[in-house]
Amino acid sequence: MSALAIELTEITKNFGNVCANKDVSLKVESGTIHGIIGENGAGKSTLMSILYGFYQADSGTISVQEKPVQIQNAHDAISVGIGMVHQHFMLVDTFTVLENVVLGTETGFSLKKSLETSKLELQRLEKEYHLEVDINAVIDTLPVGLQQRVEILKALYRGADILILDEPTGVLTPQEADHLFRILAELREQGKTVILITHKLREIMAITDNVSVMRQGEMVAHLKTAETNREELAELMVGRKVLLRVDKAAANPGKPVLTVEHLDFTDASGVHRVKDVSFKVHSGEIVGIAGVSGNGQSELLAAITGIQPLQKGMIQINDESITPASKADAATMRRFGMVHVPEDRQRMGLVTSFSAKENSILGYHNDPAYNGLFEMDRDAIHSTCQRGMEIYDVRPNNLNLRASLFSGGNQQKLVVAREMERDPDLLVIGQPTRGVDIGAIEFIHRQIISMRDAGKAVLLVSVELDEILSLSDRILVMFAGQIMGEVLASTANERDIGLLMAGIKQEAA
Repeated sequence: MSALAIELTEITKNFGNVCANKDVSLKVESGTIHGIIGENGAGKSTLMSILYGFYQADSGTISVQEKPVQIQNAHDAISVGIGMVHQHFMLVDTFTVLENVVLGTETGFSLKKSLETSKLELQRLEKEYHLEVDINAVIDTLPVGLQQRVEILKALYRGADILILDEPTGVLTPQEADHLFRILAELREQGKTVILITHKLREIMAITDNVSVMRQGEMVAHLKTAETNREELAELMVGRKVLLRVDKAAANPGKPVLTVEHLDFTDASGVHRVKDVSFKVHSGEIVGIAGVSGNGQSELLAAITGIQPLQKGMIQINDESITPASKADAATMRRFGMVHVPEDRQRMGLVTSFSAKENSILGYHNDPAYNGLFEMDRDAIHSTCQRGMEIYDVRPNNLNLRASLFSGGNQQKLVVAREMERDPDLLVIGQPTRGVDIGAIEFIHRQIISMRDAGKAVLLVSVELDEILSLSDRILVMFAGQIMGEVLASTANERDIGLLMAGIKQEAA
């Protein structure tokens, strides 16, 4: 083993009664890219937050460059050469690149002189690490890929030899992600050490030298990436064998169930979020909408499902037409045969202070099946919840447990069970596996395919391109509120979809 950049020894961290990290040890070799992978809640981000000084461990030790250190805050981390690129960028939108990089490191009485001195160093870093960006550009005018470069430049400017990247590709197109990997490889060549936190197995296999796997707050494996594979890593993460591929037969589309024509939406701030969108979804097919988050997908779903009033255009579900004059809401859409699994289960899918059985009828609580002459039919509610929890393997199988006490994956299963068991004509599902572990992803994917095979129409929105490619029969790509193009999943590839996600139409490509 070469010299160690980082050594964590028996790190333990508790939050009340929850043990986030339990006796975790980790060795990261200098000049390597080291992946840390695990399900949501496995403890990987907590561990890195301890290393960067956001949290202090209850017990355990930290060594940097083989010297014991005490890291009480981010300033301490920076002083020993650790930088962190957060999942949600820490940039001032109205400042320039140069101003953001220098912010907090100004010297002397003259800001102008400090900026001029820093400009030369920033230009040197850009050239050395191939991180070219216009240093005079205002941050909110830059695409997210360039904003991420600014975050990396900030860390390098502050003297970081060790870079922690937390879920760095969540807001990137495939092309931007590939470019980021080239930058990380260049940093490694220059002797820097990179720690990559991710839940994406493909990224681990593509770029890392070594990988550590966490499960339920503990470190369960340290492996050389070249000596492992996606299947082994998935099994280590979950604790059992997992089917990573989605097995499905060819689609057999029938009649149109959902028709969207010339839909437009402008938000309360006057921003034109959805621009003249038209498409159809047929029975027996899954239509996926791909795109980097923030390109109008959420607003499109809100309009289609009746959460936002329809402003312009027309929606047709089977033989029912909805226009702005219809004043249709979510309850109207449910009556017409639509069910909706929202993108944010906690904000829109559940009342987290309610029990599982109360959440199992949320939105359907006025149905005659649940209402007796004077009070709600508790037996019917109990039966509905019990059936859903058994079919969808919700754990623990406790009908009276508050939704907030279930894990993210089991919260998602509660919502999926409630909606899919309504025997709809149309399923609209947003980010079906966001924050969900691999085992639950496998199960939810099977349920979506089963609905399609039962002749249901499915409209799927996901920022996970692998998920879109695996599940969809047809793929629509959104950029800046518009449909940039449509491709068949059977002939689609990441490059072409990535170009569309970046706003480059098929003809131009």
